[in-house]
Amino acid sequence: MENIRGMKRTHRCAELTVSDAGKEVVLMGWVQRRRDLGALVFVTLRDRSGIIQVVFNSETNPELHAKALQVRSEYVLAVRGILQQRSPEAVNKNMPTGELEVIATELRILNKSETPPFHIEEDSDANEVLRLKHRYLDLRRPDLQRNLILRHRIAKIARDYFDANGFLEIETPVLGRSTPEGARDYLVPSRVHPGKFYALPQSPQLFKQLLMVSGFDRYMQITKCFRDEDLRADRQPEFTQIDLEMSFVDVDDVIGVNEGFIHKLFKDILNVDIPVPFRRLTFKEAMERYGSDKPDTRFGLELVDVSDIVRGSGFKVFADAVANGGSVRAINAKGGGSFSRKEIDALGEVVKTYRAKGLAWMVIEADGIRSPISKFLSEEETGRLVKRLEAEPGDLLLFVADKDEIVFDALGHLRLALGEKLNLIDHNVYNVLWITEFPLLEWDEEENRWVARHHPFTSPMDEDIEYLDTDPGRVRAKAYDIVINGYEAGGGSIRIHDQELQRKMFNTIGFTDEQAKERFGFLLEAFRYGTPPHGGLAFGLDRLTMLLAKTDNIRDVIAFPKVQNASDLMTNAPDVVDDKQLEELKIKTVGKSE
Repeated sequence: MENIRGMKRTHRCAELTVSDAGKEVVLMGWVQRRRDLGALVFVTLRDRSGIIQVVFNSETNPELHAKALQVRSEYVLAVRGILQQRSPEAVNKNMPTGELEVIATELRILNKSETPPFHIEEDSDANEVLRLKHRYLDLRRPDLQRNLILRHRIAKIARDYFDANGFLEIETPVLGRSTPEGARDYLVPSRVHPGKFYALPQSPQLFKQLLMVSGFDRYMQITKCFRDEDLRADRQPEFTQIDLEMSFVDVDDVIGVNEGFIHKLFKDILNVDIPVPFRRLTFKEAMERYGSDKPDTRFGLELVDVSDIVRGSGFKVFADAVANGGSVRAINAKGGGSFSRKEIDALGEVVKTYRAKGLAWMVIEADGIRSPISKFLSEEETGRLVKRLEAEPGDLLLFVADKDEIVFDALGHLRLALGEKLNLIDHNVYNVLWITEFPLLEWDEEENRWVARHHPFTSPMDEDIEYLDTDPGRVRAKAYDIVINGYEAGGGSIRIHDQELQRKMFNTIGFTDEQAKERFGFLLEAFRYGTPPHGGLAFGLDRLTMLLAKTDNIRDVIAFPKVQNASDLMTNAPDVVDDKQLEELKIKTVGKSE
């Protein structure tokens, strides 16, 4: 193979413009395609900036032409030549450099390539498992390279914006103490301290609070976090946060500075003006209207509570749900009356996925109601349902009856499915909103105790503190999530800074003073020495990038992602280790994976 001695790259391929015509250029990259047209060989050269056409002419340089015939896809080349404009009839309007081509005067083959296991092209339809196995090739694809360049720009905008707003980037430890209260920790055994373990951080939560105790006032960090939890398309075991904390603030202060960041991000990246201030919905309103605490508000199909109408009705499913403290809620799928029975049954399967026992339905027709439940409802009840749901001929009314939690979950997901099915979602629109006033606590049936909905350092709303002892489920948190098009893009809270309130919070979630000291003693000790009011927020960098890149797969915006079972198909991680390593760590395995 040849080397690049004596050749220095002058441009990247797609950085060349018409104003550069006539210049001698040196380009280096990979062969996207080679076409042999006899006297002419055309090579499309690719680097991270894009592609350009290089021409080898047998009449003007037969030796160079013969050498060009040797190249194949993914060969690595260095090319010297004269940049010229193409003739009008030869312009390729489908590529940014389509008006240009390089007339080669020198060619060096820097490296050969075997035939790749899949064709490297934009929006490849090759099997994702195969692509992830050869991720280093997959990452040559222009669309994935654009995503990672976009991710770089988002991180840079974040650093510049928060620097301009008085934030200091401070690193926090990766090896820390396990404080299990949430997702499972990833544990790291210590060789120096046999039988003891570090934990990888689920977030820098405790350390960033300690930085506020230390007087740094405004902290930010772009940091790796780790959670050993079940995965989804938009979740990874290791993920990246744009992490923030601020002193001497309340909810509006944190929201204000972060609205400025999101506004700048969308303007700089997409040239989209997101109106500020963002809309705010309380958790209660979001659940009752959309069945979700991260609602997609680009379309309607809001939930409607009809419990009062069907209370004590002849339809036992409805009546029993209300009598048992649950509810009956419905969605009017405008125009859905044309759905076939098979399509309606498929919607029923959607709600069953989310623990609903079934889906009741009514089709509004010009001459009456078509529904398997009509015979169980009185004419008055049916009329009130039609009026409450503002139904018209051609509409499809869909009902779920159960505990509120199940009704919200089932109808919330059904609403999203209907939004896609009815083509109600404009994918070029960005709706950004805050969800506020989350419940501070939720009841854990398995552990038979209250647990923190976010984390145990979240402050209750001032007016609800009195209910911590008497009615914990009523207490709202000074917590806030930012939601973009139905995705939680970030979240945070005002923290507890008062020692007595923090102790009361720990007691409420079942920790004795001794247990709290055992798990969080260093933080509680720090709180004894003058703690400012403080709060913060963390954005998911992966998810923000996914939204701005307009993809629904978070793996598309991470260089080397894991798959559904948290494994890396390229490196085969996780894997077994040598017995010697385990002996040094004083670890024995119960069983070995195949």
